[in-house]
Amino acid sequence: MKERSKHIVITGASSGIGKELARRAADQGHYPILMARSLPALQELRSELQAQGQKCAIYSVDVTDPEECENAVNDIEQRFDQMDVLINNAGVGVFAPIDKLSAEEAEQMLKVNVLGLFYMVRAVLPGMKMRREGLIINIGSQAGRMATPKASIYGASKHAVIGFSNALRLEAADYSIRVTTVNTGPVRTPFIRKADPEGGYEKTVEKFFLDPSALSYKIIKLIDHPRRELNLPWWMAAVSWIYSLAPGVVERAAGKQFYKK
Repeated sequence: MKERSKHIVITGASSGIGKELARRAADQGHYPILMARSLPALQELRSELQAQGQKCAIYSVDVTDPEECENAVNDIEQRFDQMDVLINNAGVGVFAPIDKLSAEEAEQMLKVNVLGLFYMVRAVLPGMKMRREGLIINIGSQAGRMATPKASIYGASKHAVIGFSNALRLEAADYSIRVTTVNTGPVRTPFIRKADPEGGYEKTVEKFFLDPSALSYKIIKLIDHPRRELNLPWWMAAVSWIYSLAPGVVERAAGKQFYKK
């Protein structure tokens, strides 16, 4: 049986996976609360949902600013009484060799992908603990489970997301707060072109792309059926698992495939 409608906070909701999650959540009868830096993009998405008779709320928030995260969450708690689900989707990536990455690019990936996630979780935990319920979904990556060239800092940031989520899961268990990590392979969104403007990686993984709409369906489904991890696609998850057991074997077997970003 489907549970009651939930208030779902989605970061990075202005495009890509976040935008699809907003649409899917609204379609399923939930109330999406959308966060991103771009207010015009959020307003456009809100208008789209309203045109279909669906409701949502929008907040212009830079997740790398802890004060903005706190203020937005406090407003949401007062406005809606509670926040049922947080989906930490905001993320950035740059695919390049280590010596070609700028300090600014590396810092931005760590700030958005790791600290931004931490700031949002820290902001929502008091309310969830008080109510002794809640679900936190952190969007990780298969890159955080298996290291590859040209994804050093990005992979490190997603490895941190997985480690953070595992610790959070243990800390939150006594308060009946569930924590799920979603690790995906490449998804057909604008993220890929921003991460690799030259387009080489996009051409290489063309046949392996996950569809963002189908992915959003599986993520929103976790709200009624939470689990520890969702790893997609299955074959990439299998390779990542084998890599954790025998990294040298996988690296030798993969050979130049690893360098196709």
